[in-house]
Amino acid sequence: MPELGRLAATGTFPALARQLAGLGGCVRPVRLSGHRTEHHLDTTTGEIGRVLRHLEGAELPAGHLLTRCNNRRATRCPACAEVYRRDTFHLITAGLRGGKGTPERVATHPRVFVTLTAPSFGPVHNRPTGRPACRCGAVHTPDDERLGTAIDPDRYDYEAAVLWNANAGNLWRRFTIYLRREIAKRAGLTQRAFADHARVSFAKVAEYQKRGAVHFHAVIRLDGPDGSATPPPAWATAELLADALRAAATATTIPGPVVDGRPHTFTFGRQLDVRAIRSADLDGDTELTDQAVAGYIAKYATKGAETATGTLDRPLRFLADLAPLNLPDHARRLIRAAWRLGARKDLEHLRLRAWAHMLGFRGHFSTKSRRYSTTLTALRDARATWRRTQSGETDHPEDTTLVLTHWTYAGTGLSPAEEWLSAGVALAEQINRATAREAFAELTPREVRP
Repeated sequence: MPELGRLAATGTFPALARQLAGLGGCVRPVRLSGHRTEHHLDTTTGEIGRVLRHLEGAELPAGHLLTRCNNRRATRCPACAEVYRRDTFHLITAGLRGGKGTPERVATHPRVFVTLTAPSFGPVHNRPTGRPACRCGAVHTPDDERLGTAIDPDRYDYEAAVLWNANAGNLWRRFTIYLRREIAKRAGLTQRAFADHARVSFAKVAEYQKRGAVHFHAVIRLDGPDGSATPPPAWATAELLADALRAAATATTIPGPVVDGRPHTFTFGRQLDVRAIRSADLDGDTELTDQAVAGYIAKYATKGAETATGTLDRPLRFLADLAPLNLPDHARRLIRAAWRLGARKDLEHLRLRAWAHMLGFRGHFSTKSRRYSTTLTALRDARATWRRTQSGETDHPEDTTLVLTHWTYAGTGLSPAEEWLSAGVALAEQINRATAREAFAELTPREVRP
């Protein structure tokens, strides 16, 4: 590799390794050209003074400023997806136990873990719990590629499946409205008065089933009128919340489009799982714990349709791009259905062609209500501040420093030599972390280990 020889000859290997180490293993970093300059600012006169620090992108070892791609998909960038998963875990945990700006009293608020599924669009190969074999007559193993695919593809309703995915976000929003109504009804309150007594807070994540239909996992919590800052009213219990959830899920329905004379209506599926969340400190491991729920939701925050169904993890430019791809027939049919429906003028607001690789779903994979807990942005900002502090970039007071930046996009990804060196840096960091964990385990008494 000629580039490696050049780097070795110029002695830039160590500096480039340090720059790549700052990416945390990101495999698709964004390359930026430009500069960043810090000036001393006289707060009395407003006069811009001497230059405190100047960074020129072209003078960096990689020739550009490299920033993480921050892609949440594990198939695109495992390192950035792992950061996203951890942030989601902390966000969910903060809403269950408190911390990161959320009061610890939320651990005493009624909360449930709910799974809302899609309805049936036709029989699919599965591993049923009530009978020994699938409807097709076979007993499928867990790794059987047929799982989730249509038993009779010609009779499977691919059109309805795609449209359901496209409207799943609207269905969830309607569900939250119905949920507040059902809670108010059980509390003997009007919908208008409900906001003066309690508030519903939630965090949810979307997951694809093997058949390609989206379903939602959510933590739903009952707070006082000011959210987590106030205790819920005396009538608010996990049992009342669970009962209201079941009623709201059953009642929620939204009208869909009429396609070639066929009307569509969207509802949730009959499979509904609602379970109260208990604290591990109070109930041991016999109940659904805070940590188990947070870990479960965070796991699916980095997965898309490609993980469950074998479809694509990036948009299509042309339908012809499907031809050379090795995709399961079930996923291919769903994508084709989305592409066909996307050509209709009456459905252009759904942008089905742009989201055909997602089988029609265009919503955010993880969302939360405003007062559930902290935000992913706040977690990222805190991490960035910590990094600047560790690198000594915050040695000048912010109120006396003027920062001028100008960066332009210069590309994405690493050169072959940078990829090679980045992989080596990442491996070394993994070995160091493993060694540190082993040393910690040896030095820490077993009874206090995490």
